[in-house]
Amino acid sequence: MTSSSTFDLDAFGRRHIGTTPDDHALMLTQVGHESLDDLMAAAVPTAIRMEEVIDSVIPPAATERQAIAELAGLAQQNSVRTSLIGLGYSGTITPAVIQRNVLENPSWYTAYTPYQPEISQGRLEALINFQTVVADLTGLDVANSSMLDEGTAVVEGMLLARRASKASSNRFVVDADVLPQTLALLRSRAAAVGIELVVVDLEEGTDVAALGEHFGILVQYPGASGRVWNAASVIAASKEQGALAVVAADLLATAVLTSPGELGADVAVGTTQRFGVPMGFGGPHAGFMAVRAGLERQLPGRLVGVSQDAAGHPAYRLSLQAREQHIRRERATSNICTAQVLLAVMASMYAVYHGPRGIRHIAVSTAAKAKVLGDALTRSGLSLVHDAYFDTIRVRVPGSAREVVARARELGLYLWEADERTVHIAVDETTTVDELSRVVESFGFEALAEDLAPLRQLVPPSTTLPAGLRRTSSYLEHPVFNTHQSETQMMRYLKLLADRDYALDRGMIPLGSCTMKLNAATEMQSITWPEFANLHPFAPEADVVGTLGLIEQLENWLAEVTGYDTVSLQPNAGSQGELAGLLAIRGYHRANGDDERDVCLIPSSAHGTNAASAVLAGLRVVVVATDDLGNVDLDDLRAKIAAHAGRIAALMITYPSTHGVYEHEVKQVTQAVHDAGGQVYIDGANLNALLGHARFGDFGGDVSHLNLHKTFCIPHGGGGPGIGPVAAKAHPAPFLPGHPMAQRTEHAGGVTHDGGPVSAAPYGSASILPISWAYVRMMGSEGLKQSAAAAVLAANYVAARLGDHFPVLYTGKDGLVAHECILDLRPLTAATGVTVDDVAKRLIDYGFHAPTMSFPVAGTLMVEPTESEDLAELERFIEAMIAIKSEADAVGRGEWPADDNPLRNAPHTAESLIAGEWTHPYSREQAAYPVRSLVRNKYWAPVRRIDQAYGDRNLVCACPPVEAFA
Repeated sequence: MTSSSTFDLDAFGRRHIGTTPDDHALMLTQVGHESLDDLMAAAVPTAIRMEEVIDSVIPPAATERQAIAELAGLAQQNSVRTSLIGLGYSGTITPAVIQRNVLENPSWYTAYTPYQPEISQGRLEALINFQTVVADLTGLDVANSSMLDEGTAVVEGMLLARRASKASSNRFVVDADVLPQTLALLRSRAAAVGIELVVVDLEEGTDVAALGEHFGILVQYPGASGRVWNAASVIAASKEQGALAVVAADLLATAVLTSPGELGADVAVGTTQRFGVPMGFGGPHAGFMAVRAGLERQLPGRLVGVSQDAAGHPAYRLSLQAREQHIRRERATSNICTAQVLLAVMASMYAVYHGPRGIRHIAVSTAAKAKVLGDALTRSGLSLVHDAYFDTIRVRVPGSAREVVARARELGLYLWEADERTVHIAVDETTTVDELSRVVESFGFEALAEDLAPLRQLVPPSTTLPAGLRRTSSYLEHPVFNTHQSETQMMRYLKLLADRDYALDRGMIPLGSCTMKLNAATEMQSITWPEFANLHPFAPEADVVGTLGLIEQLENWLAEVTGYDTVSLQPNAGSQGELAGLLAIRGYHRANGDDERDVCLIPSSAHGTNAASAVLAGLRVVVVATDDLGNVDLDDLRAKIAAHAGRIAALMITYPSTHGVYEHEVKQVTQAVHDAGGQVYIDGANLNALLGHARFGDFGGDVSHLNLHKTFCIPHGGGGPGIGPVAAKAHPAPFLPGHPMAQRTEHAGGVTHDGGPVSAAPYGSASILPISWAYVRMMGSEGLKQSAAAAVLAANYVAARLGDHFPVLYTGKDGLVAHECILDLRPLTAATGVTVDDVAKRLIDYGFHAPTMSFPVAGTLMVEPTESEDLAELERFIEAMIAIKSEADAVGRGEWPADDNPLRNAPHTAESLIAGEWTHPYSREQAAYPVRSLVRNKYWAPVRRIDQAYGDRNLVCACPPVEAFA
């Protein structure tokens, strides 16, 4: 591979990689190497470097049309039938205006996590809408900006209850009528942290005192079986002895049922999937969590709140950021460091579009369908397990439930076999009268016209909801939920919010560690195809052959490029992949009788979620020092191993390191841990710097997680969705996450995964896997190798061009970095008083999203240009940084006051330039157009710099009054 190498004219790779062979020649001159081969030979340590591209599994690169044709072939192998399975996954109608203007809109799906709130006001408003929807419908005070899915949200609710309860017990009481996948998750996660689960058939007469002391109780509302009952007395009795009550609620049902908060819940959790987000074979979907007042600082994940900007205007930002788990590290109580933003935006906009009356109508109509079906079946001589239900009924049959389910499948429907004599049926907003008729037919009866007549009337019939549980309280009264019900209004509202944000469709987002690269339209094309989007995660294996085939191929490809034996795609975030990998290591040790191995060694430079995941896997974190170059300190590593002899479970390292360099002693590091009986976990967040050049499994890795939302092109979506597959060598592979409801147990390498689940669905966020499949298929092994080299070249070019202006903090052999570089702004701050915050905010005026601030070292910027940015964009960023350095130097020389200069006042809004008298010592032009040629399609920040502390002192996390933004 040389600088002159290129793809065929119709190859996808030449469109994905932004720099051309001619650009490479110019850039290599600046970096000091003759070719990409020479650069990678110098950067990647010889001891770990692959000699040739491995392509025995990955086929040659396909064109975009070929890849889409192959995806279409896989999609056609799926059979899309109407699902009436329910169990947390329902049919829903995505309003076309939301699908087109959010899900399919790069202004929404290519945005990054709102760490720079001044340029994230659109999606922050959408998220505060989401929080308001959840808080209103659950009847609780504060909701976060989404969780990964319902099952993991329940687990987080359990962990919150344990840390917030004053009870000394380690027991958690669980409703036996909980969703089956949730119970499996609870059992797996509770065992890792020493929580005792007590599964009980809860009902209104349950003697809670007889259950013994417990720190929390979980109620499913309505139950998995469809049962609706009043849990208020049970909740009250549990709370009397110091427990916290967690209610896993169906959000649509709460539109017509008494809210969890009114029942006495401390915490409500669940999923917003049925608010316009397709089932997608299990995800991605936005889970939710809401809490009563007093527990908001215990909330995991992210919380959006209202603060004010430098002009005193209201502005949104992430609240209480010190809660975030990547900051708390080994003191973390959760490893959730993100949200499901894109899906939360869709769900929030579903509520905005329908409004409270529309949401209630959908809920009432759904409940009416269930009642009509129940009545039709009981009139046919069958009996129901429960008389009170919302959308789900269970029917006792005199013969075989399996035969009924099989007949239903022949009629194009999925029912669920609850047991040998019980059929489970769940209706939803999409269920039609014809489908209800076919349900009755599947039981061997014919639906009479009078049975279904009520649904043909304009006014739905009554429901079976108990009078004492029918909701009377109001919700969604804020104007935002009562204004945008026409498509014109909705389209303009979505455009308004998108225009307030900065995403990849505007320009480069050079975030180190986050890899904000191209999310190609061809990769995205198939995710809304019904053959992928409308699959229930528990559909029969025979009907999801295409998706399972895609999963199998992707697992094998990922195993190939990482050097591992098998891969699980179940984890639906990088943090969950970390946890799954550590649980596999823990399971491996315990299977070998090494129960005492509980120490996880983690370098001080590691991603913060590493330590959090280790804690949740039941391991003790021991921090290992790093040397002046950012490498693992071998002497300290050996000392820590000796100090904990016989107890070493694992070492977690990131490669290339979190400091952005290739560590040349990595094999010595991994060997030292193996010699001590430990396993090596290599965090695969930076795999994009290794593809085709080295493999984790070849230089000592036993387990790794990958970030498909980084290396393999799944969009960040404003902070989610993500997928964090976990890969492993053969020996810990049996302990990777399994799932009791998976269609298959065998994975890449022919290995069965028998560990506990880490996500609610067997294959996690399966509906977005075609994105990564298409990326690998269109790049091929050679393209992946070239993408890594181009990324490394871009980072070294930026480092070389900016090195005279900002010191590059860490470099490896020959002064090279990997795919990212850390610019040290501390000398600039010492000389001028200009801070890393000032530089980040000033970049907004130049038309850029800032690089990663103060990670992994305070007072620095970590820059990752990626391989998909073109040379002109790299130069635009470089020139902007040089110009900002000149401005800072002017402050240092006293030309502008330290407290009144273009950097300290950045970002400048349009209003700040035109309203009132201009009193600053620099011009309006200097403020808005510092280097006119660099400001392309001028982006105007909607707010000035935001006061974070003000918002934390005055916590507002739901839609504020409209007049506040007038």
